[in-house]
Amino acid sequence: MGRACLLLGRLDEARRLGSRAVEFSRHQPGFTAHALRLLGDIATHPDWFDAESGAAYYREGLALAQLHGMRPLVAHCHHGLGELYRRIGETEHAQESLTIATTMYREMEMSFWLEQGRRYDEIQ
Repeated sequence: MGRACLLLGRLDEARRLGSRAVEFSRHQPGFTAHALRLLGDIATHPDWFDAESGAAYYREGLALAQLHGMRPLVAHCHHGLGELYRRIGETEHAQESLTIATTMYREMEMSFWLEQGRRYDEIQ
């Protein structure tokens, strides 16, 4: 529901749901990792951009996802970090994170996400 609220631009509700998901899923690290990525996506939304919070959420979600072998989520967190770094002008970090994400998407045959990355590059 939190992701749907984010996509609909209902950021307050998305953040509330994401925070509740983190709070109530501490014994289910997979759910927590997904909720942390959601909070990272909310923090980096153009209307609420907070680079510090976004990076913290993505890094925490990334750590949990790596620990539990959640490769698609690891790739998504790297992608989120890469976009965040690009927006704040940290080109080297952006390239590193986006390269990791792209490599992982390719290895996992996640063509939809590879295409999303190409579209983003074309816009820039």
